[in-house]
Amino acid sequence: MSNYSIKAVSNASNDAVIQLKEFNIGFGITEKTSETLPNPAELFLGSFAACILKNVERFSGLMQFGYIKAELLVNAVRLENPPRIDQLTYELTIYTQDEKLNSTLLKKNIEKFGTIYNTVKQTCLISGNIVVCKHV
Repeated sequence: MSNYSIKAVSNASNDAVIQLKEFNIGFGITEKTSETLPNPAELFLGSFAACILKNVERFSGLMQFGYIKAELLVNAVRLENPPRIDQLTYELTIYTQDEKLNSTLLKKNIEKFGTIYNTVKQTCLISGNIVVCKHV
């Protein structure tokens, strides 16, 4: 079992900060920064993306494939009543020249072992695909 802890702080009529280990991540809670700082929904998508990218790195070692970079695009559908994320779609592009990459198995492993992925799939539909780009 693992435990996680963070601290978040906001001041009235200002933006907020999440304090994570040695870093602070600012996010918008006011209209004046709605176009420049991430909002809570975007931070949520960022956490989902971080989970997938962490597992690409993890499984590159376990599955013994090399890659140059991984790029992820995540989209969400938000419903209004009650407000919630109802659907996530993602496209993971892996830039590699390694023929050993089994993208089907990688996708299965991400879906089976991703902590955030598995938490999110309990409450909304997730669909995605992996594209392997060999022209780096």
